[in-house]
Amino acid sequence: MTDIRALLQNVQQMQGKLAAMQTELANRTVIGTSGAGMVTVTADGRGQVRDVKIDPSVATGDVEMLEDLVLAAVVEVQRKAAEIAQEEARKLQSALPFPLPFSL
Repeated sequence: MTDIRALLQNVQQMQGKLAAMQTELANRTVIGTSGAGMVTVTADGRGQVRDVKIDPSVATGDVEMLEDLVLAAVVEVQRKAAEIAQEEARKLQSALPFPLPFSL
């Protein structure tokens, strides 16, 4: 019975750590750029886009190019956020006394 209690305590601790990780990711800032900084996208650590900045010189030019630059910056910031989230999940998983059967 003690093993089950210990397991349940570990599960509760993991749930708390996961909640803390989600909060930390929500508070982190990640920046993606494209076009040598002509487009900058800011997101949180979960990849949620929070801000888009476009250099005014790009706004008067080719619309398709601007669309491509915005898309490239969004893809970059989401990739960076995913890498941060995966690294944090690996830290949590490495602290467990047993491997999880799924990836965080």
